Amino acid sequence: MANNPGEETSLPGGGGSSHRPLIFRLLTWLLTMACFYLVYSRIEAAALREGLSVYGYLMAFFDEADWLYWLLLMIPYSVFFFLVDAHATWRTIRWFNAPDITFSQVLPVRASAYILSLVNEQVGKGAMSLYLLRRYDVPVWQAISSMIFLGMMEIYQLLLFSSVGVLLYMDLVDAASSILPLAQILFGIYILALCYFPLHLAYFSGRLLPDSGLRSREFLNAFVKARLKHYGMIVLFKAPNLIGAVLVYTLALDLFNVPVVFGQMLAFLPVIFLAAALPLPFHAGALVLWTVLFPDYPEVGVFSLVMHTFFVLFNACIGVLFLPRANRELFPGAEHADGGDQAAG
Repeated sequence: MANNPGEETSLPGGGGSSHRPLIFRLLTWLLTMACFYLVYSRIEAAALREGLSVYGYLMAFFDEADWLYWLLLMIPYSVFFFLVDAHATWRTIRWFNAPDITFSQVLPVRASAYILSLVNEQVGKGAMSLYLLRRYDVPVWQAISSMIFLGMMEIYQLLLFSSVGVLLYMDLVDAASSILPLAQILFGIYILALCYFPLHLAYFSGRLLPDSGLRSREFLNAFVKARLKHYGMIVLFKAPNLIGAVLVYTLALDLFNVPVVFGQMLAFLPVIFLAAALPLPFHAGALVLWTVLFPDYPEVGVFSLVMHTFFVLFNACIGVLFLPRANRELFPGAEHADGGDQAAG
């Protein structure tokens, strides 16, 4: 079989390509450091205006928070997010990979993937691909195609909700555009995404470029099988998570004494989540965008780090609870083998 998509082929004289990952990592870390420096400089300026050090300024910000109510807010939302996320994943796998798979079978593997996502999000998705290969003989690239499909719909869902928020609360967007022309940037992104989607559907249905061989690649299998209703249903299935996030962030900011309204979060949070998807460590893109959107409260950049860190760690804890069952699903013979070895000993 020919090389799988994404595999590098060694070519004579192509040694320079081995430096590309290193250069990319170096650039991402440089950008991340620049983002952190920008946020730090803004926090420092705000602290000087209050006659405080940066440390004292941040401690005052966090000391005023109601941490008990914050935990009572974040823990149920994290569990809710997991269930909604697992449901959308289960539906996608049923449509494109394994029609007989049940929701209860997806839960432990999806939960355990959160542990791996602490290291790398793509490694987390690989756990689901491994499960589908072992239990349902689904080729790895076909399983990955479903994860790519989910990733694309996450982006479109963020754009859709953001566009609604921007249209309803344009005055809030204009008020936050003191540093960047946010309205013009966002509308340009919305128009680009809107123009692409019908071309996407036409291409994968075979109406556009019918002789193209790209559609036959396994990593695009889900898009070939998908119909318009599948795209719409995934947006609906995942919508509760985004609406819940808007509500949670609105309430959490209030607990940290940052005045914000639901409309602001509806307009801004999807855009912040898009920035968080940039391949930068520590979600540095979102960190900067928080300070751009809330210039009077640069400390919300640190608030966003606290929110994200708790969220990923608590989801990993959910994964730990499901890990024994996930291991049984991924390695069904391991437990019996261990028992046999112990008996033999």
